Amino acid sequence: MNRGRPALSARLERRNALFQQWQALLTNRTKRTRTGEMIIHGVRPITQAITHGHEIRALLSDGRENPSQWARELLAEPPAPVVVVAPELMAELGQRDDGAPELLALAAVPSDDLDRLDHGRVDGASRPTLVVAFDRPGSPGNIGSLARTVDALGGDALVITGRSADAWDPAAIRASTGSVFAIPVVRRDSHRDLMDWVGRRREAGENWQVVGLEEARGHQLAHTDLTGPTVLVVGNETVGLSSGWREACDLLAEIPMSGSASSLNAAVAGSIGLYEAARQRGLPTG
Repeated sequence: MNRGRPALSARLERRNALFQQWQALLTNRTKRTRTGEMIIHGVRPITQAITHGHEIRALLSDGRENPSQWARELLAEPPAPVVVVAPELMAELGQRDDGAPELLALAAVPSDDLDRLDHGRVDGASRPTLVVAFDRPGSPGNIGSLARTVDALGGDALVITGRSADAWDPAAIRASTGSVFAIPVVRRDSHRDLMDWVGRRREAGENWQVVGLEEARGHQLAHTDLTGPTVLVVGNETVGLSSGWREACDLLAEIPMSGSASSLNAAVAGSIGLYEAARQRGLPTG
């Protein structure tokens, strides 16, 4: 292959069935689930997905004559077949009003197998010691924001439990700036699945605790020991933790608040919990 020249596999110049299928992946969760595919927007998310070994099934290019260095390097040694898509169609797939993006990626949705947690972060081989559970999040933006903080503050994985927004919605991927590809992000129907995983880790001799973030519980987060293996549980944006998670937690910890606000945004609460864990563990926090 000649470096600097795109490896072209196909061209797409009109709204055919394939284009409609890709377009549906942007807004239709059922289509993403059925096909096991998603569209990735943006330089950093695409780069993160490739860097961390996620399966790229096609690289979509707008075919411009003078691509950026980033796009030129990817097209020279593409991770998957390249499809040149008409610029007006690329603009639609890119959900942009200011013209076509250079590249988009069609990628496989990662497995939701909890075994992905056993080696911690995607780029590490050590056992996890800090897993965040997000209970029934209603906003893909909050999922992405919390994934970004898990990645930034040394968390090992994000597990989404119960009926929730989709971690592979384009809004979640954008909000994470690609961090959903740097850590295991796993979706499970019930908190019991993650508790079964915790049970197996305890049987293996690991002293895991489960700490839920709740309002007005008396025991402050700053007084909670987060230095050992911990599942930090963040509740739904509106109703907090489910009764199942409350019962499963070893401890419910409070983030003190003043002023007139009645609650914190869920992703913000989770971020504060992660910062406290990083502080206690002596990890760099800025």
